[in-house]
Amino acid sequence: MAKDDSLSCYEKIGFPNSYRQNKEHLIFEDIIGKLPLLCTQNKVVLDIGCGCSELPLMLIDLCRKNEHTLILIDSEEMLSHLPNEPFIKKIIGYYPDCNDLFNKYRGEVDVILTYSVLHYIFVESNIWNFLDSSLELMSDGGEMLIGDIPNVSKRKRFFSSKNGIKFHQNFTGKEELPEVSFNNIEHHLIDDSVVLSLVTRARNQGFDAYILPQKSDLPMANRREDILIRKP
Repeated sequence: MAKDDSLSCYEKIGFPNSYRQNKEHLIFEDIIGKLPLLCTQNKVVLDIGCGCSELPLMLIDLCRKNEHTLILIDSEEMLSHLPNEPFIKKIIGYYPDCNDLFNKYRGEVDVILTYSVLHYIFVESNIWNFLDSSLELMSDGGEMLIGDIPNVSKRKRFFSSKNGIKFHQNFTGKEELPEVSFNNIEHHLIDDSVVLSLVTRARNQGFDAYILPQKSDLPMANRREDILIRKP
């Protein structure tokens, strides 16, 4: 999709324009609020699955301003849309199968960002290997944001509420109730058990970890949430 010039930068990363257009600056403000080290100087920053929309460009601008080293990991098709600058290190490949990254930066990365990515890892890879490997990279005092996690449990709670029903009816223009079902086997969907287990696993390995809400002006804040991890 990233090679398809008929698609917008949002569609190239798998989102309809309505979900991201004129909203990515709000997303970036929320990210900065949760990763304060981004606004300090001379840090090592890693973006896993950066994509090619406006969001990585905003991160690049901030890293240039604050003299960070920025490591971007994604496919060649995605990374080809992003600028090449001396402070940017592009890694083409399948994270965490990046030996050079771990050999050079183990314990040295101050900020890790992965946004709208975890649900792909959950289906296609191993989230525990992803988490454990990322924790290995973090420096003392470092921070990691696993952002924009689609939590089906949170979604069900929302669409079972009065506000959620009203939201659904306004969106569809119909008086129908949203379909919500509980106690079902749901393949490939992240729920509360997965989110809470990630937090617990990080804590059990010596890290502080928190589940955070998104700001209400973000496009999917009512059904997505973030995990913040800090190394003491």
